[in-house]
Amino acid sequence: MNRLALPITLVIVALATLVMARFLADPFPPRAAAEGLSITLDPPRPEAAAPAGEIIDLDPRSGLIDYNEIDRRIGALMEEETMVGLAVAIMENGEITFARGYGETLHGTGEPVTADTVFRWASLSKSVAATMVALLAQDGAVDLDAPVSRFAPSLRLPASGHMRISVTDLLSHRLGIERNALDNRLEAGEDPLILRTALASHQVACPPGTCHRYQNIGFDAATEIVEGVTRQSYEAAVQRRLLQPLGMRTASLSRRALFESRSWARSHRGAGQEVEVVEPYYRVPAAGGMNGSIRDLARWMQVQVNGAPDIVPPSILATVHRPVVRTEREDRRNRRYAERVSNTRYALGWRVYDYAGHTVITHRGAIRGYRAMIMIDPALRSGVAVLWNSGNGRPFGIPMDIFDQIYGLPDTNWIDPDAREDSRG
Repeated sequence: MNRLALPITLVIVALATLVMARFLADPFPPRAAAEGLSITLDPPRPEAAAPAGEIIDLDPRSGLIDYNEIDRRIGALMEEETMVGLAVAIMENGEITFARGYGETLHGTGEPVTADTVFRWASLSKSVAATMVALLAQDGAVDLDAPVSRFAPSLRLPASGHMRISVTDLLSHRLGIERNALDNRLEAGEDPLILRTALASHQVACPPGTCHRYQNIGFDAATEIVEGVTRQSYEAAVQRRLLQPLGMRTASLSRRALFESRSWARSHRGAGQEVEVVEPYYRVPAAGGMNGSIRDLARWMQVQVNGAPDIVPPSILATVHRPVVRTEREDRRNRRYAERVSNTRYALGWRVYDYAGHTVITHRGAIRGYRAMIMIDPALRSGVAVLWNSGNGRPFGIPMDIFDQIYGLPDTNWIDPDAREDSRG
């Protein structure tokens, strides 16, 4: 009997090692279902405290959120004729407690949206770009305080402003020119490199490095920074440094990759009318080129509160989440939510809101036939991400309803289909 003890012990250890390796390799457990319609995770493993902010210990299902009611409200929203497909993920205490698809990938086909259906992230791409540049700065390859002209020679601004603004100014939209400069020419098919040079003659809004004016072509100088430093395409560099190490398996940065996804949501406008997925904003990938499923956006949401010490350490989170400039125009855009949202600011690729006395990091995205929204409270390690494939603006209220429950605020029912539509992203 003693002679069998050692072999038996070795077999048990080997089996335990295989099980643990399988568990660690996948951030979502096997029971998440091939269809991916609903994800419920095991209770959270102990995590290191977030780098800043008070940490409140919550169970993964804290009892603060009425998931059945949220599901009911989203289901009612999906009855709107301008809704086609939608996916949502909710995080509590750093764990993804809810992830579900609603509706169809293409109107009238019955092909369901799942947790693995790929959507365009639109301007949520900017947080990925800012993180990538911050990592290169941590490597010593980029100086966030240096003139952006040192790293992005194609960018030209009025009165040689490109010689004065820093990389931080670039990532916080402080170029000194009016908002969304030359986006119309990008959408008409012009080369973004040429357009970045053409910004030199664009209308001035303020002295460079002062006011916030949202940009796409200008912001995409971040693509040039990454490519110049890494000697790789932006897509390859981001995949290698961020997406693959983080296990974001459906995330990509090209139109081709969207089309090659196993399940992907088609672009729609109006009452379920499919429209072509066009190329222009894939040509400014740092500004708007990301694709990915709600599963991968949920993973990105977890990274913002848990960090990933070997990939996105707490020091990087502190850099990209730190507010840089006040955004009064964002206050006005959020007038529907004025009783909740105030003191809006922009960090690096992220917006920062005061939400009823709580600090949240957030961003919207809007691109032809797609919308996206993410909102996270780093102190509570809670958040909500939403992706959908139409121009209907009402899903922007989904995070609001959920955070009202988390904070114990009066129920305003921002998701109510009778509410005023606000589709600006």
